[in-house]
Amino acid sequence: MGFTKAELAAFRNASLPDLVGEDPRLVFVGINPGLWTAAVQTPFARPGNRFWPALQLAGIVDRRIDPATGFTEDDRAYLLARGLANTNLVNRATARADELTADELRAGRARLEAFVAEHRPRVVAVAGVTAYRVAFGEPRARTGEQPQGIGPADGRARLWVVPNPSGLNAHDTVASLAAAYAEPARAAGLLPTL
Repeated sequence: MGFTKAELAAFRNASLPDLVGEDPRLVFVGINPGLWTAAVQTPFARPGNRFWPALQLAGIVDRRIDPATGFTEDDRAYLLARGLANTNLVNRATARADELTADELRAGRARLEAFVAEHRPRVVAVAGVTAYRVAFGEPRARTGEQPQGIGPADGRARLWVVPNPSGLNAHDTVASLAAAYAEPARAAGLLPTL
């Protein structure tokens, strides 16, 4: 399955529903949906995106997920049963994340805090340190666990910043992404501790 540039352009500004079940253990937070993701209504769906291969290599999922044509119902059920969830800071599809404004990213923090308050995940992992720095007003933030966590005091989730899996983030490999994603997965109880 493929799309022409014109077909993908039709999905500009479209939204993507959150993938979340009854008891999310680990929520991966994208910056915003890409056009391909919006077209197939599946997170991190663009061919070449390294998110799903990294999750498999880390052992977070134990089977191949090919989202390029959209999740199957079996894929969705499997991910939700594993306790995985997905949302975005900004729910507006663009060709590139750098098309978002700083105001949109800052509003994304409030969107994410509301998501955490409603769904009460154990761990939240934001994929993209540059977007995180803007959204959270933390210009010196680095990848890894963030000490403040996120969410209401009576249901605070542990908070990680992990590398963005986009091919535009060329210095990370599937292996380095897998290692980074394994850390919050261990904290969420999805992988054994070392």
